[in-house]
Amino acid sequence: MASSSKAKKKTVRLASGRKRARQDVKLNAANTALRSKFRTVIKNVQKAIVTGDKAKAADLFKIAQPVIDSVADKGIFHKNKAARHKSRLSAKIKALAA
Repeated sequence: MASSSKAKKKTVRLASGRKRARQDVKLNAANTALRSKFRTVIKNVQKAIVTGDKAKAADLFKIAQPVIDSVADKGIFHKNKAARHKSRLSAKIKALAA
């Protein structure tokens, strides 16, 4: 039996299923955008930490906190994952002073 590497898409017959499929495309796009924004703000803070600029890192962290919280509130990432990221970034910023 030769199986193709691509999964075969099934055609939905019921109207409610077709609507669900349409909604899933929009929801997937929104979730992907938020996930990308989450990664971007964290990377920006980490870059500022690596350069050693505490003031810039702190400012970027203030911008990142609401983004991280909103992603957790929407259920894209678990709330503990969001808390872990905020905690680790905060600890690294505090360590810059020493």
